[in-house]
Parts: sequence; C-alpha cells; structure tokens
Amino acid sequence: MLTKYIQAALHKAKYKILSDDNTFYGDIPGFEGVWANADTLEACREELAEVLEEWILLRVARNLSLPVVDDIELSIKEVA
Repeated sequence: MLTKYIQAALHKAKYKILSDDNTFYGDIPGFEGVWANADTLEACREELAEVLEEWILLRVARNLSLPVVDDIELSIKEVA
C-alpha cells in the first residue's frame, strides 16, 4: 500500500528546468514542502522520491494526515 501511494504521488510530480542555472526542479502539487532540485532530471526524480518518503515518515511520526492520492488513503490508526 505504501509503495503504491508513493508511486501515485510521484506520478503527479511536475518538473521544470530553471533558467538561471539549467538545473531541474520538481515538486508534487498537494504535498507542501516536498520538492527537489538537481543537475539532471533523473537525479531530481530520485531526490524527490527521497524527500517524499521522509515527508511521509515525519507526518506519520507527528500523527498528521496525509493527502489522498488516486483514491489511496493512508491513515494512522491508534493501536491499543
């Protein structure tokens, strides 16, 4: 479920080349603070995936909600 969620989120990523230094910038709409910048598109994609994973773990650790992506909802359940 987590892998599908990450893949679905990454499919929504937007990339562009920054004109000032010709590096690649990527972010995922709806995932505030999840962005990456690298010299190549592939490196930018890899960095964005890492940032997304860390962002998810941070939100889970702080018991914060996660956006629904392609009808995939990750929710934090309390265990007794």
